[in-house]
Amino acid sequence: MEESLMLYSKIKEVFQMGEVDVKTYSPLTLAFIGDCVFDLVIRSYVTAQGNRATEGLHKSKSKLVKASAQAEMVTRIYDRLTPEEQDVYRRGRNAKSHTMAKNATMSDYRKATGLEALCGYLYLQDRMGRVLELVRMGMEEQQ
Repeated sequence: MEESLMLYSKIKEVFQMGEVDVKTYSPLTLAFIGDCVFDLVIRSYVTAQGNRATEGLHKSKSKLVKASAQAEMVTRIYDRLTPEEQDVYRRGRNAKSHTMAKNATMSDYRKATGLEALCGYLYLQDRMGRVLELVRMGMEEQQ
């Protein structure tokens, strides 16, 4: 795997973090880090479309990271997930969260949480290439 895609390994090395079995993490812990991973991918995509005012960047980003957009994305790509990935997604989707995003249905919020859990799971396994592949597939289907 390309070094640039092994960000988590580099973070672990710099901060001298030990190994952890990511399969033991709760789905909400996976979603916590996965939210950031997904957001970084989308922010990178939006920023690459050109230098512009941050307000415009924020609006473009928000259209793609809101719960309803994430729910649509995971619905489109679900059949392309491996059985392991589907299991992680379902665990995240079914996790009992005590919060809910504004302007989102409970169904969309749970699907988005599942997608974020999957992104977190893959990231913590240094599988950013797979995260990027899934997000790209989801965005291609959308356009």
